Amino acid sequence: MTFPKLSVSVLAIAAMATAAQARDNVHAAGSSTVLPYATIVAEVFGENYSFPTPVVESGGSGAGRKKLCEGVGENTIDIANSSSRIKQSDIDLCAANGVTEIMEVRFGYDGIVFASEITGPAFAFTPADWFNALSAKVVKDGALVDNTNKLWSDVRADLPAQDILAFVPGTKHGTREVFDEKVIHAGCKATGAEELFKAAGDEKAKGCTALRTDGVSVDIDGDYTETLARVDANKNGIGVFGLSFYQNNTNKLSVATIDGIVPSVESISSGDYPVSRPLYFYVKKAHLGVIPGLKEFVEFFVSDDIAGPDGPLAEYGLVSDPELAATQEMVASETPMGALN
Repeated sequence: MTFPKLSVSVLAIAAMATAAQARDNVHAAGSSTVLPYATIVAEVFGENYSFPTPVVESGGSGAGRKKLCEGVGENTIDIANSSSRIKQSDIDLCAANGVTEIMEVRFGYDGIVFASEITGPAFAFTPADWFNALSAKVVKDGALVDNTNKLWSDVRADLPAQDILAFVPGTKHGTREVFDEKVIHAGCKATGAEELFKAAGDEKAKGCTALRTDGVSVDIDGDYTETLARVDANKNGIGVFGLSFYQNNTNKLSVATIDGIVPSVESISSGDYPVSRPLYFYVKKAHLGVIPGLKEFVEFFVSDDIAGPDGPLAEYGLVSDPELAATQEMVASETPMGALN
C-alpha cells in the first residue's frame, strides 16, 4: 500500500491541529486595559456555556500580540487583547511563524485619563502641557533646549505649583502608544517643537516622544493597580489610567480635564474628549473549530447582551462601538483582516 506524499507545511499544520485539540479551554493574553473586560466576559461565558472558563492573562498589548504570533497549536494563545491596533511588524512576525490569518475584532472604545490623589488640587491640562512637562527637549526662544521645568506652574502659570511627577504606562503597553501619539506628539506639534525637530534632521520627529530621564516621568510596566499604588504613595503624582479603571476608583482619584473636556462615556461617545481609543482583540483563525468554545466565546464577547450599550461591559465603563453589528457579522463569517490602511 502506498501513501500520498504530504508537504512539510501540510504535515506541520496537521500536527499542530492535533496538538491544539488536546487543550479544551480558550487562552487569551495581552492588554491590561482590555483585561477587566475580557475577564468579565470569560466569567459570564463559563457560567452560561458548557465550555471551560477561558483563561485571560495580562502582560501588555505588544507582548500579547507577540505571543499570538509565536505559531499555531496548543502551546500558543488563541486571542491577543490589545488597546492599540496591531502593527505591520506584528503581522510580519505572525506570517513568519505560520499564523497567516488573523481576525481583528474591535469591541468598543475607552479613554485615557489623567488622575491624581482625590484631595489634591484640580488640574485642567492640554496636550501641550504634558509635552512641556515630560519631553526631554522643549521650545524656548525659538530653539530646542533641555527641559528643566520642575513645577506644573513652570509649564503654565495657572497650573498648580506642584512638583511634576507622572506615572505613565511602560513602552510594552498599548496605552503608551496612544499616550505618545495623542498627548505627547500632539503637544509637540502644538508648541512648534515638531517643526524644530524636523529642521534639525529628525525627519519623523521622533524626538517629540523622547521623555525626560531625570525622575519626573516614571514608566509603569505593571497594570493600573500599580499606577494607583504609586499615586497613593506619592501625593504629588499624576497617573495615566484607562477611563474604566478611573470610574471604578473615583473614591481615590480626581480626574483632570483635557482641552476643557471632562472624560466620560458621553464625551468619548460624542468624540469631544480628545484622548480616546478603540479596543481590540485579535483571534488566530487557525484555532477556530480546533480549540473548543473559541468561536462561541468570540461571538459571545461581541454580542449585544455583552458589548452593547446596556451590557455588563458598558456598566464597567466601556463605550459601546456604534458599528458593533458589522463586527458581529465579521465574526460570524470568520473574516480575517485585510492589509493595514
